[in-house]
Order: sequence, then structure tokens, then C-alpha cells
Amino acid sequence: MLSQVYQYGLRPWLFALDPEMAHHLAIAACQKVSEFAPLQTTVRAFCHYQHPCLQQSLWGIQFPNPLGLGAGFDKDAVGVGAWASFGFGFAEVGTITAHAQTGNPKPRLFRLPADLAILNRMGFNNRGATATAAYLAEYFDRQDSLTKTTVPLGINLGKSKITALQDAKDDYLQSFRLLKQFGDYFVVNVSSPNTVGLRDLQAADQLGSILAALQAENDRALPILVKIAPDLNDADIHAIAAVCQSNQVAGIVATNTTISRQGLKTSITPITGTAIADEAGGISGKPLQQRSTEVIRLVWQATEGKMPIVGVGGIFTAEDAWQKIVAGASLLQIYTSWIYQGPLVVREILSGLVQKLEAEGLEQISQAVGLDHKAKSN
Repeated sequence: MLSQVYQYGLRPWLFALDPEMAHHLAIAACQKVSEFAPLQTTVRAFCHYQHPCLQQSLWGIQFPNPLGLGAGFDKDAVGVGAWASFGFGFAEVGTITAHAQTGNPKPRLFRLPADLAILNRMGFNNRGATATAAYLAEYFDRQDSLTKTTVPLGINLGKSKITALQDAKDDYLQSFRLLKQFGDYFVVNVSSPNTVGLRDLQAADQLGSILAALQAENDRALPILVKIAPDLNDADIHAIAAVCQSNQVAGIVATNTTISRQGLKTSITPITGTAIADEAGGISGKPLQQRSTEVIRLVWQATEGKMPIVGVGGIFTAEDAWQKIVAGASLLQIYTSWIYQGPLVVREILSGLVQKLEAEGLEQISQAVGLDHKAKSN
């Protein structure tokens, strides 16, 4: 019933607004929840779902459930105190760059309702690592101990647009130095299609250089993950997995948005009237669902199941989530389904996963990770 209130009541109003304006309103509301304990209690009463079988420990971090908020929604980390109330088991903020930047020209965010998708070319708009670090320091300083007990926080790092590719490692390193005291884990984003040349950093030599610099600075032994594109070929995925393993990377996030336009029902981009094939940007949501699951399987195979995977792309239901888990994902992230289905989608997916575990006779979510591969090897 409450999910219908969102889909038939609030969502039409939000979708009548410009997508970026609607996002600003949503993140402003989440910031209010983050900063006001009574709002956290109210949201928690409707959205939170807890079950012991969904808990797991990765990298020495306790995750109350495997479903997290994906990077891109809370770019400036203003909602860190809200995400536990909304039911997420963890949240990833950013992408954050060393230098503040306004991002790409508008319009740069588009809904594709016929495809249950979002097209974005935001360009890492954020206030920069220095300002974000200052905000987080002040936020945690003024919260009481109860509010400080948030879900694990991931911080997604990207390259500043003004930084040359050959200097990328110094750019990532500057952000990491400023933010390392606030994150439970960090993600090196070298796969967004919206910063010119960024995906070139997925090449083995470039990526290896960035990771080596970060690990040399990583005096707290924080988990460092790498986020990869879905548009890589299989050989490149295996090569990246090898680089990650040789640089003590803790895990791989699979995947970022796709530049593919194959199979889309939308032919003309809303707002601009341009053919979707000619519109720059990455697509998230349902069109990414199958390929992201394929990449999860490839990463599992390439790492022999020894490197945790965060599965992202087209998760709208418990069945979608389950398919990524049995393909090899230990953790999951959503963004687009949160926009289309509303906050209660978190509760619906988590309760559905519990039903899946019970049907399979499994006691913990970790037992389901990579189940497809284990079944084939038996």
C-alpha cells in the first residue's frame, strides 16, 4: 500500500519536475533526515527491515544487510545519517574529486520511463574532497553517539576534469588523504563515461599506478575497491581482475553505467528531442541488468571467487538481487529502482531475499554467494 502511495501519489509529482531539480529536492529531504533524529525514527518505522540471515562480515566490516545505496545519489555526502533509516545495509557517497567542479552542461539527467532507466552525463559534479571532508568532520562532531552508529560508508573517488590523465594518480591520492578517516571502504572510479578519457584509466598500467599510490598511503588498511564498466570485453575484465589482485584490491564493483543503446524502447531523449543513439551519457537501470550480471560472473571466474564483488545494475526486485548474488555478488547497490519504485523498494527486496534463502534451505546470505558456480563444479 505504501509503495503505491509513492508510485501513484508522490512519483507523478516528482516526475513532472526537471530530473535534476527533483534530485535536488530528494537529496535535500534526505539531508534533513540525516540531521534530525525524530525524522530518522519516522522513516525507520516505515522503511527499515532487519533479519539475522542477511548479516555478513566483509573486510572486517559488519553489514546488517547486503543492499546498499549506489554512488551518484549522495554526491556530497550530505545524507550519511539517513541511509540506515531508509533500510540500506551500507551507502556509497560521491563520486568525489580532488577539485570542486560543476560538472557537464545542462540538461544532463534524463528519465527513460519506457525502459525503467536513467541517462546521465553529470560529469562528477561535486564540491570537492576538501569541502566534503570538512562537512563530514563537522557532521560527526556534532552528532550524538546513537546517530554516529550509521551503516558502513563507502566513498567513491574520481579524477578531476582539469587533471591530466598522466597525473590521475596524484588526483586520486589527494582525495584519499583528505577523506580516509571518514570512509569504511573506498572505490576507485575509472569507469564513468562522463569524464573525457576516464575509462582509459582501466588499462592495466594506468590502473596499477593509481592503486599502488593509494595503497602506499593506506596506513589504516582500508578496503580499496575498483569500479569497472559493463562495456569492457571479457579479456579486459580478466586483465583488470589480475591487476586488482596484484595490487591487493579488496573487491570489484560491477558495474558502472553503460554507453550501449542496444534494445532500448526509448528512441527520442526527453527534454532535448535528440535521438537516444546520439545522446552522450551512461544508462543505468533495467537495460544494464543482464550485462552487469554477466560481468559479475566473469569477475567471479577470473578471481576464482576470492575477491568480493559489489553487484550494481538493474536491481528492481528480490529476484533481480538473487540473480546477482548467486552469480557471485556479496553486496548489492541500487539507485534507479529507488527513483522509480520509492524508498520501500529496499524493504521489499530484503524481505524477498529472506524468502529466497528459506526456499533454498540456507541460513545466511553469504551461503548464496556464487551458488551458480558452486552448483556447476559439483
